[in-house]
Amino acid sequence: MRKVVFTAHRQAALLEVPDKDEPANPDHVHGRTVISLTSPGTELNWGYLGKNFPVEPGYACVFEVESTGSNVTDLPPGTLVFCSGNHQERQSHPRNSVIPLPPGLKPEAAVFARLAGVSMTTLNTTAARPPSRVLVTGLGPVGNLAAQVFTACGYLVTAVDPVDSRRRAALDAGLADVRSSIEDGPADLVNRIALHLECSGHEKAVLDGCKCVRKRGEVVLVGVPWQRRTDIYSFELLHAIFHRYIVVRSGWEWEIPHHPADFAAGSISENYSAALAWLAAGKLNVAGLASAYSPVRAQEVYEGLLSQSFPTPTALFDWRLL
Repeated sequence: MRKVVFTAHRQAALLEVPDKDEPANPDHVHGRTVISLTSPGTELNWGYLGKNFPVEPGYACVFEVESTGSNVTDLPPGTLVFCSGNHQERQSHPRNSVIPLPPGLKPEAAVFARLAGVSMTTLNTTAARPPSRVLVTGLGPVGNLAAQVFTACGYLVTAVDPVDSRRRAALDAGLADVRSSIEDGPADLVNRIALHLECSGHEKAVLDGCKCVRKRGEVVLVGVPWQRRTDIYSFELLHAIFHRYIVVRSGWEWEIPHHPADFAAGSISENYSAALAWLAAGKLNVAGLASAYSPVRAQEVYEGLLSQSFPTPTALFDWRLL
């Protein structure tokens, strides 16, 4: 089986890897990958630029069911299913980890349910309710979809990113209030933001948000701070948090269970199902967020994502091109 592997620092390749000799599992679903989605944040910083190799990356994929275990009776061959799979030409997953695509939804769009799900954990856990004002900083794929998700749920969303191409993508997706900066604390935002979704991982964006949220507002750190970017003193941030009674917390998506459970506020699988339904209904727009490439071009793809030289913020591997 062929799969994308990070073999060394900034080295990616499509390699032939022996199939694992595993006993047949009656609860598993097997098939050939159609599309897999890259994550320009996690895969680059944790894997491509990492220190421990080899790494087999992957974030989300759609595959076509070819066979199932004896306990799986509801997924006939030919069914397209979504899962959090690696970049490899074949997939095998438990039935409760795959979700059939809604009718008419293309695989190229369906894989974005994975990135929409990142901020949907915050949707499950936030104290803010529609039509509260929400601020989203950082309009990469996760931030762009976060702004769309909260807009679709009735929140009034302001989306911010200093990069012109990302702002254009947000406007093209249908977002109404898209700005390049909130550094000076615009009068229409200060004391009016109930929830700030910080998706850039930039500490200045966290501080800017803390100066805008209303008293006892929430600042949720969805973006990973992979590296230090400024010389901001912690005093500035702590002063804003203390005197504005701000709730600052992690945007860790795995805070909720994978599957529905008693007394739990939502689940990962329910969020993915909802995201797939919204994508199918046109409530989420992913046009222009990714271009498709053959997995043979893995090195070119990750270098392009790293240098931000691609026309789109992320990339897809199309396994039909092999």
